Amino acid sequence: MELIVTKQHHIATLTFNRPKSFNAFNVSLCQAMQKALDDCAQDADIRCIVLTGAGRAFCAGQDLGEITGDNPPTFQQILDDGYNPIVLKIRALEKPVIAAVNGVAAGAGANIALACDLVIAAESASFIQAFSKIGLIPDNGGTYILPRLIGWQKAAALMMTGEKVSAQAAEKMGMIYKWVPDAAFVATVEQQAAHLAQMPTKALGLIKRALNQSFTNDFKTQLSLETQWQGEAASTADYKEGVNAFVQKRIPTFKGI
Repeated sequence: MELIVTKQHHIATLTFNRPKSFNAFNVSLCQAMQKALDDCAQDADIRCIVLTGAGRAFCAGQDLGEITGDNPPTFQQILDDGYNPIVLKIRALEKPVIAAVNGVAAGAGANIALACDLVIAAESASFIQAFSKIGLIPDNGGTYILPRLIGWQKAAALMMTGEKVSAQAAEKMGMIYKWVPDAAFVATVEQQAAHLAQMPTKALGLIKRALNQSFTNDFKTQLSLETQWQGEAASTADYKEGVNAFVQKRIPTFKGI
């Protein structure tokens, strides 16, 4: 099974399970990821999603054996049918998605991680825009997302040189949310996922929707959408629970509705 899906306590964990190839993506793993993300979107019980890798790597990007073998898929097929739907589904999924980067995240693997809402990396993890090393350009939205995270100059340098970035350096430059020592990595991810899974899910989804729109909207348009979606958030049961809990000076119990 190339993708392991587990669901527990409102959290779905999607684990890339090709450890011998450092969890490199092939057609079947891309298809499994798309299906799993669709399932998470439709499952009302799931309120947070975690992406991680089995073994020593998060994801080494594209499986080069697949594209150098007999009857290989074209790059247009790989992107249009595989990677692009994955990152679009991650961004469209109105639930928080955590990339738990347990090891190297290279090429497409790095950019899938950066498309997530939060990236938590183990101290031993690293990020590599490896495309230029084999004469390619960053894909999976990398040329769009990375410069917005760390700035034009730094993004250009990392993409052109293929320089490896440590977890600590990635946090410092604003590429990821945070790094944690290896020994604390699993517990930290579990705690963060559990916290998000107990938050007002509808509001988190609207935050994500607003952030997605902010990439292309002007300020006035964004203000108008904030007004619209604030009204939507205020109509939820979780908003009422949050206000009541604040007034009553107790911890709220959100149900994601």
